[in-house]
Amino acid sequence: MRNKNKKNNAYKTLQKQIFRGILSVIGLSLIIIFLFGNHGVIELYKLTKKRENIQKEIDQMRKEKVSLEEERFKLKNDDKYIEKLAREKYRMAKPNERIFKVKEKDH
Repeated sequence: MRNKNKKNNAYKTLQKQIFRGILSVIGLSLIIIFLFGNHGVIELYKLTKKRENIQKEIDQMRKEKVSLEEERFKLKNDDKYIEKLAREKYRMAKPNERIFKVKEKDH
């Protein structure tokens, strides 16, 4: 009878070890999926960073749009601005005006 109890205990111990092993493999698999899967924590972190970068680009483009709209308004309606732009950017002058170029000294 003792031999039968020992075998029974050994069988139960083996069953427990197999059950724990299966649970460990399942748990480890779930952790790996949770961290590295398509919808895992790491992918979520990457998507969050990507979203932040895209939001920064959108904000920058909105600022640029406002600036371009202001520029457009000035070009349509502000003669002094147009004259300033023509003089500075395109080096244009009124009739009988002279333009002087100032060179900086090289140190």
